Amino acid sequence: MVTASAALEAVTTGPGGVLTSPDATPGVLIDCTTVSAQVSALIRNAAAKRGTDFLAATVSGNPKVIIAGKLTVAVSGSPEVFGQVEPLLAVLGRRVTYVGEGEAARLVKIAHNVFLGVVTQSLAEITILAEKGGVSRAAFLEFLNDSVMGSTFTRYKSPALVNLDFKPTFTMPLLRKDFDLGLSAARELEVPMPLAAATAQLVTGAIGAGHLEEDFASLILEQARNSGIALEPQNVPVDDGPSPQA
Repeated sequence: MVTASAALEAVTTGPGGVLTSPDATPGVLIDCTTVSAQVSALIRNAAAKRGTDFLAATVSGNPKVIIAGKLTVAVSGSPEVFGQVEPLLAVLGRRVTYVGEGEAARLVKIAHNVFLGVVTQSLAEITILAEKGGVSRAAFLEFLNDSVMGSTFTRYKSPALVNLDFKPTFTMPLLRKDFDLGLSAARELEVPMPLAAATAQLVTGAIGAGHLEEDFASLILEQARNSGIALEPQNVPVDDGPSPQA
């Protein structure tokens, strides 16, 4: 698992990569990086030339989710090879889902991350709406998280939105990369995605405003600025949901 297409190509087909080393060839190569289906297919073809089976195994979950044992994995490639390695992948988290052959897992993860960005922007908007109307962020998010609209994700992001602690789990440039991949796939498949396109522009604006190293939850800072208010940390304990499994 590496950051993006260039890094994946470097560690696989680049100098000294696992598919170019003269000393050894892996029997199965499993990659968890979020990349386009096109790049994934290139790596798959390079692996096949070396006699290596290739599985795309994209994941959902940041370090805290992993510690809690709640990572989920979407896998595509040969169903026979998946059957061989599924017990190993199952060790990573709570669920491994086979989603099809070829590069299907790449599209699953790209769609997942586009949704991640759209939901976060929407969460920032409604939280700022409540705050500008006189409701504390902590109170609003406590209500939301306990309602039918709350989710594992809204609860997980609540501490960052309340206390403005943007220690990165996933940065804005990485999110923009995934929006680019998602919108490119949408054009190829002729699927209109107006909400995703609008959110992608807001993410680009946040990057232009200097939010490069912070967690992407810092979208709330730009939403507040555009709404004419300045945020302060509320410095209250907020339950973020995931807890380590025994």
